[in-house]
Amino acid sequence: MEYDARWKETYNDMIQTPKRALSKLKSGHRVFLGTGCGEPTVLVEAMTRIAGNLADVEIVELLTKGNAPYAEKKFANCFKINSFFIGHNVREVIQEGRGDYTPVLMSDIPRLFDSGQLPLDVALIQVTPPDLRGKMSLGISVDIVKSAAKNASLVIAQVNPQMPWTRGDSLIDVYDLDILVPADVPLLERKTKAVHPVSIKIAELVSGLVTNGCTVEFGMGRIPGVGRIPHAVIAALSDKKDLGIHTELITDDILDLIKSGAVTGNRKSTDRGKVVTSFCMGSKELYDFVDDNPLFSFRPTEYVNDSNVIGKQNRMVSINMALEIDLTGQVCSDSEDGVFYSGVGGQVDFNRGAARSNGGRAIITIPSTTSDGKSRIRSRLSSGAGVVVSRATVHYVVTEYGVAYLHGKSVQDRTLALVSIAHPDHRERLLKEAINLKYIRQEFVQVEGKFVVAPQNMMKTTYLLDSGTEIYFRPIHPTDEPLMRDLLYNLSQETLYYRFMSHNQHFGQREIQNFVYVDHRKDVAIVGTLPEAHGDDIVAVGRYYLDDRTNLAEVAFVIRDEWQHMGLGTFMFKHLITLARASGIAGFTAEVLRDNKAMQAIFNHSGYKVESVVEEGVYSFRIEF
Repeated sequence: MEYDARWKETYNDMIQTPKRALSKLKSGHRVFLGTGCGEPTVLVEAMTRIAGNLADVEIVELLTKGNAPYAEKKFANCFKINSFFIGHNVREVIQEGRGDYTPVLMSDIPRLFDSGQLPLDVALIQVTPPDLRGKMSLGISVDIVKSAAKNASLVIAQVNPQMPWTRGDSLIDVYDLDILVPADVPLLERKTKAVHPVSIKIAELVSGLVTNGCTVEFGMGRIPGVGRIPHAVIAALSDKKDLGIHTELITDDILDLIKSGAVTGNRKSTDRGKVVTSFCMGSKELYDFVDDNPLFSFRPTEYVNDSNVIGKQNRMVSINMALEIDLTGQVCSDSEDGVFYSGVGGQVDFNRGAARSNGGRAIITIPSTTSDGKSRIRSRLSSGAGVVVSRATVHYVVTEYGVAYLHGKSVQDRTLALVSIAHPDHRERLLKEAINLKYIRQEFVQVEGKFVVAPQNMMKTTYLLDSGTEIYFRPIHPTDEPLMRDLLYNLSQETLYYRFMSHNQHFGQREIQNFVYVDHRKDVAIVGTLPEAHGDDIVAVGRYYLDDRTNLAEVAFVIRDEWQHMGLGTFMFKHLITLARASGIAGFTAEVLRDNKAMQAIFNHSGYKVESVVEEGVYSFRIEF
């Protein structure tokens, strides 16, 4: 980008020193501060230096990364803070009641300015020098800054040649500004911190929900002790192809993902080939990378966070975080134990947008526990906790212990799903509390002590059919109860008879529970699934039951009729053998009807020593490993 080399001469009448520019600030003014690492630090310092001449100045900000000197106690009568998102530099002030927090959807903030509901007297922003046309770029912070500059009565701009020129909709005309303050200073930087092990586990699970060609958003919230889980996911996506990015914030994490070749944006429905964002916070390397880079499109918040725009993207995936969630699916993400911690941000905007996207997925990530071991999944939200995402609009919830899909599920089903991904130390207590609250039926008392979830990587594998369809195998899960009911009641009479040696098609609650509540030690059950946007569909089930006296396990499996004769039975049998041998089991036994030739063929051609005897039309098999 070619700047106007003589801009200081061209616009000399607009140029002032920081001290003189800030002298225009009066008591009672409402002052907007530029966002994140785009904060105009020279102007903020100048404002703080004249604090003694001011009273009741309201500082309005989305999120700033500077030291926030205006938040010091000695300036309590001079400056009042009103933040849309609580950052580390003002958190203590707001939690102590010396500052204020305005909970609002990020997409709604520009409308507050435009409508005059929140009039701005002064906007302190940071821009690049003007080009030959008199255009300046808002650089790394377009977000709500553009709207604030448009609506403020007085706009004072810190003009910094170190600010990157960003493409998209980031330009502002020099004559739309009132005062220019030259300042050649380094931009604020945000250091990348080591990723917490819990975040890594959650990121691995989330990456499984992001398929090739998806467009992804990475929420800007953080969790005490664990950090920014959505941004931790970025490192787990490097093996994906043709990803698109449409997100409010980008950080240094994005650099390696782009360099890996995973991001092309070629399958985006809108803004094809572009990384769309509204602001970035990171290192000078990141700032240099986005400088005049046509890959990036920096757009205002009213575009980036518009749920209608987001929803037009096919396969839009939003990844955000929560601080608490109750068993009915109410998500709290701006407060912890009733104390304000962060903000609403763009979580609701992107959750809504991804939910309405064709093939989209709205994901909430949450560690299972706090740093002191308390469960973040609770039967009821803590006192004072605010609901950010309602129970009716939550879709995927991911902890380090698994993935729960809640949308369209009954209170009972979502309760069981959330209990199953809670920390193991809290599952039994949560189950009892859910029974007492009538979230789940009283009959679930009988599964107390049996609510076991297999480790995430245990038993997982895939099988590729000749048709190209991939079947995913995993341990059976307590939340598979409705899926098992659906499978059992959709079996043909023949399949039902071959599996259960009975034409009875009536399965009681306890019988179905016996399928899904297994200890994964003596009793092992795996399911073959097809992933769908609403969760898994089960197409096959395999199980063995260990007899401690003989160290042999009885094996059985069933396949949905339309998926039979595709090799699934042979694959499941071999996979169950692998699991059994790893546990020191000596062999399998099985009971097979004389007419069930397909099952007999699987056993007889297994490659192991097979013995069988037939009695009253039933083969008894013994397969030794």
